Amino acid sequence: MHTLIRAIAPAAALVSVLAAAPQSLAEDRTPVAAQEVVPGTGVEFSEAGARSTQTRAIAAEDPAAVSATATLCGSGYRLEYAERLPDARRFGTLFTYTMHGSGKYGACAVFENNLGAAKKMKLKLCPNKAGVSCKVDDGTYSQYAGPVKYEATGSGTWVDCSTATAVMWSDGVPIIDRVTTVAACD
Repeated sequence: MHTLIRAIAPAAALVSVLAAAPQSLAEDRTPVAAQEVVPGTGVEFSEAGARSTQTRAIAAEDPAAVSATATLCGSGYRLEYAERLPDARRFGTLFTYTMHGSGKYGACAVFENNLGAAKKMKLKLCPNKAGVSCKVDDGTYSQYAGPVKYEATGSGTWVDCSTATAVMWSDGVPIIDRVTTVAACD
């Protein structure tokens, strides 16, 4: 009997650990509200946006910009990503938004000019799908370039992996040149 208990005890301990592991992992995860709103706005964070400390900090610092750029993208879009460009000096801010729901997918980008003077700007959105051309907004802007966006129905998850390119020039010299994806891609 003692031999049987000694043989079963390690197996029982292993089963106990394996049964508790998913629960302990779930407790360690910080849940993200399904519809968490950027404070001071009616704009929702995407799941990734809610987890990004950078995106949350920029949204908290300038909720008016989040509201304005989201309005340009249209209803149903959630803040996916925000980045100060080229760095903390923040000559511009790139905002990306995504939409998922009811079989409809969307990706939208807006490039905000934070210099207070009109600059030559270019915002390009290129989908991750063969045969679909890039959308470009190119000109001299004092507020923002964009929005540029793609929307798809059905299996339109390809829009998330669209590439956004933001370029700003001063006296013919690029002072911002950033390429990123609208959302994290697998």
